[in-house]
Amino acid sequence: MTRNSLVCLHLKYCVQFQASEFNKDAKVLECILRRTTKLVKGLEDMSYEEWLRTLEKVFASLPQVERGVSKIIGGDPKGNNFLYTNGKCVVIRNIDNPAIADIYTEHAHQVVVAKYAPSGFYIASGDVSGKLRIWDTTQKEHLLKYEYQPFAGKIKDLAWTEDSKRIAVVGEGREKFGAVFLWDSGSSVGEITGHNKVINSVDIKQTRPYRLATGSDDNCAAFFEGPPFKFKFTISDHTRFVNCVRFSPDGNRLATASADGQIFVYDGKTGEKVCALGGGKAHDGGIYAISWSPDSSQLLSASGDKTAKIWDVGANSIVSTFNMGSNVLDQQLGCLWQKDHLLTISLSGYINYLDKNNPNKPLRVIKGHSKSIQCLTVHKNGGKCYIYSGSNDGHINYWDSETGENDGFSGKGHTNQVSRMAVDEMDQLVTCSMDDTVRYTNLSKRDYSGQDAVKMDVQPKCLAVGPGGYAVVLCIGQIVLMKDKEKCFAIDDLGYEPEAVAIHPGGGTAAVGGADGNVHLYSIQGTSLKNDNKSLEAKGPVTDLAYSHNGAFLAVCDANKVVTVFSVTDGYAEHNVFYGHHAKVVCIAWSPDNEHFASGGMDMMVYVWTVSDPETRVKIPDAHRLHHVSSLAWLDEHTLVTTSHDASVKEWSISYN
Repeated sequence: MTRNSLVCLHLKYCVQFQASEFNKDAKVLECILRRTTKLVKGLEDMSYEEWLRTLEKVFASLPQVERGVSKIIGGDPKGNNFLYTNGKCVVIRNIDNPAIADIYTEHAHQVVVAKYAPSGFYIASGDVSGKLRIWDTTQKEHLLKYEYQPFAGKIKDLAWTEDSKRIAVVGEGREKFGAVFLWDSGSSVGEITGHNKVINSVDIKQTRPYRLATGSDDNCAAFFEGPPFKFKFTISDHTRFVNCVRFSPDGNRLATASADGQIFVYDGKTGEKVCALGGGKAHDGGIYAISWSPDSSQLLSASGDKTAKIWDVGANSIVSTFNMGSNVLDQQLGCLWQKDHLLTISLSGYINYLDKNNPNKPLRVIKGHSKSIQCLTVHKNGGKCYIYSGSNDGHINYWDSETGENDGFSGKGHTNQVSRMAVDEMDQLVTCSMDDTVRYTNLSKRDYSGQDAVKMDVQPKCLAVGPGGYAVVLCIGQIVLMKDKEKCFAIDDLGYEPEAVAIHPGGGTAAVGGADGNVHLYSIQGTSLKNDNKSLEAKGPVTDLAYSHNGAFLAVCDANKVVTVFSVTDGYAEHNVFYGHHAKVVCIAWSPDNEHFASGGMDMMVYVWTVSDPETRVKIPDAHRLHHVSSLAWLDEHTLVTTSHDASVKEWSISYN
């Protein structure tokens, strides 16, 4: 049997839920696959094409930003997409509809910069270790073409020649701060010299004769001729770090921007100084990024003074000033001018689409998460399905599951990691955080209210909501019962450490999973919790648990890679045990049909299980590729939502054929 035929058989039997009449054949096939693991590595995973078909939507993370550090946005030469980096990911988004996104996840270290080749066929991305990866954009697999290490240290910027044959790379090397070479062989085509400190920025003139410019922490820019590129002279007009250098698309001008608030313009061919924009200081704060208009007549600048500006370079005058706000998070760290789109990146990570006709209000602001997401839940509001997610910086975001449009709550909310969230029967989002509070947020108003924050005596880490206004909150070494937003009962001397909690949909019972490997049952009686002195034995320390929506089953996952389902109607008798994960299972969620549930593990796998038959399952390998799934929820019986420490949210289409 050939490898391809094994793949086809495997997809037929193992990727989708198997009908009962095929179970025997499926088991035979699984045996074959186990015996041919060395020959057909990874065949129990679905194919990449199948994985992509299952993946419906990607709600991408925001750029990862750092105060005082410029953030580069790359533009697609065709004008369709823009791209930026977050952690080990390169995020590619459609510029007209940013809800359409793709994520490249093959770097082993944090990625700093990514840029399209002028041909549009490849993207080059550089990381903090000095690795440069060049990969394909025409296929969803993003196959790697070449990998280089031009120097040992962080890559901060890169540039292609207009024929997509040469790449210049600069950054924080130990012995050198830059290199320029042929993209397909790595052969050197010049030397980047002339600086004695970190090089922050590089650009190459896109018309012949080629010129190359760099900007550095030594307060200087450098000008090169080539190829092969050779240092010609140093430009010493700036008095602070040079953060960005960019040639105009027609090659006639070179602009440099600095932390001194100045922008200088030079002749693109000779490097001769032409002018200082604004006659002196262009901005009241440091300038982190500049981007030319497609016709080379205007320049967009982004500054720490919380403004962006459009300059008429020929007339040396300001066309527009965009006031982005008064908060420190409104500092502007990056910008891109692509066709008719003008984008900036704020210190908050938000992506702003500027409106030339109304400088006081952006056309749109793309929000989301830039930090690790810890938890999520779903809820229908006004006929629409929304996804709510909470991250480790205390930010809560909500997403329209259809369009990807999203926003955060107004007002001041959590100040530390959001650990768990749930929606109660009053349409309130109940959240607990490492800031020692439990918050109730009205999902119609979507704003935080100070009186709806309840202070806990000990740090909360998990919660569950039930009918009648009840909530059970697990704190370190403590269980707290709440009713109508008030603490009414607490149990301290537990004898075990509580880790996860669920309330039966019918009310009356709370199941608490412990690090002792047991599920402890409590009765909710008025304003008190009573220990039923009944425990259910899991296969290891409990990490999460959930009741089915009809209350018939309780699913428990543990650190020993097992999911155990108990039958509530049979006195919590063990119903089935589910094996498949290769590492600790961390989250679990029931489908609305009560016949299936999903689990996510530290092995970066997501399984969708059939309650009645542990042998039939859907497997989503590498759901978020770089990190394990931290939380999951169901929009409907065919749509699963997952999130992870990569700060993105994904929707998956689940087939039961």
